[in-house]
Amino acid sequence: MKIIYELNSPLRINKYLVELDKESLYSRSFIDKLISNGKITVNGQEVKKSHLLNRGDVIEIVIPPSPESQIKGEPIPLEVIYEDEYLAIINKPPGISVHPAPGQSSGTIANAIINRFGKNLPYMDNPTRPGIVHRLDKQTSGLLIIARDDKTLSRLNKAFSDRKIRKYYQAILLGIPGDLEGTIKTLINRNRKERTKMTVSQTGKESETRFRILKTFEFFSHANVMPITGRTHQIRVHFDHINCPIAGDATYGKKKGLSHLPVHLRKRVNAGLEKRLPRQALHAYRLKFKHPVTNDEIDLEIELPEDMQNVLDWLATEFESYEPQWENPFA
Repeated sequence: MKIIYELNSPLRINKYLVELDKESLYSRSFIDKLISNGKITVNGQEVKKSHLLNRGDVIEIVIPPSPESQIKGEPIPLEVIYEDEYLAIINKPPGISVHPAPGQSSGTIANAIINRFGKNLPYMDNPTRPGIVHRLDKQTSGLLIIARDDKTLSRLNKAFSDRKIRKYYQAILLGIPGDLEGTIKTLINRNRKERTKMTVSQTGKESETRFRILKTFEFFSHANVMPITGRTHQIRVHFDHINCPIAGDATYGKKKGLSHLPVHLRKRVNAGLEKRLPRQALHAYRLKFKHPVTNDEIDLEIELPEDMQNVLDWLATEFESYEPQWENPFA
C-alpha cells in the first residue's frame, strides 16, 4: 500500500494513519507495531511512530498476512444468539472454559468457535483467544461476544476499555445485603496465599459493582448485577466481601457457606442446593452496546438457565419471599 501525504501541516505518522480509518489499519497499536517492525516506511526509510510527515512524503505499508490460530476446532455445540459478518454473540453454558490454559488445550469455547466460524478469527497478540473480546468464568453462564475480524475486535476492546458496553448479570446470593440497592467499590488484587484467587485489599485495581435485589427469600436473595469495571472474579469477590457470597461458589465464600442460617436449617438447605446447583449461580443475561461497525444499538437479553430457575422455584416453596417494587429500570 502506498500513500502520499498531501496535508500542508506536519503530523505524526501514527496519528495520520489511524485517522485515515482504513480497514487494514484498524488500530493505533497495530499501526505502531507495523512501524516498530519496519513494515511502514517514509520515502524508503524506516521511521519511529513519532515521525512528523511533510507534504509530498511517500508512505509505504506492508501488512503481513494474519497467521491462523493454532487452536483446533472441535464440534462443541454453540447456541448463537446473534450473528452478522462482523461479530457473533453466544450463550455460554456453565462448566466450559472460554479459552485454553496450561493443562487444557481442548474442550473450550475457543475450540468451539474455531469449528463454527473458521480459523481466520482475529486474536490480537494472544493466539489462544481467537475472536474472544471478553471472558466469563468457567462456571458462569451467559452472553459472550465473538469478534470476526481485526477491526471489530479492536473497536470492541476499546469499547470495553471505555466502559461503553453494559453487561448485566443475575445471581443468587447466600444472604441479603443491608441495602437492597447499592454499589460496591473496592480495590481488588491477587490473593498472596492462593494465587488463583482474587481478594479485596488495600492495594490493587479499582473495582465497582452495582446491584439491585429482585427478590428475597428470608435468608437468600436474587440479585440483578452490573459490573462497572471488569476485574477477574469481580462479582464473586465483591459479594463475598459484603458477606453475601454467590450460591454454589466453591472458591469464594466457601468457609462462610450457610453459616447465616439457623442451625436446624443448614443441613437440609445445603442438601437442597447441592442437588439443584452444581456451580456458582451467576448468569450474564443481558448485553447492551453500540455495534462497532454499523453503530446500531444492540440490546440482547436471555432467560435464566434451568438450574438457577430451579433453585429460585425451590426457595420460593421453602421460604417466605418479598419482591421490592422499583420505580426505575436497573441501568
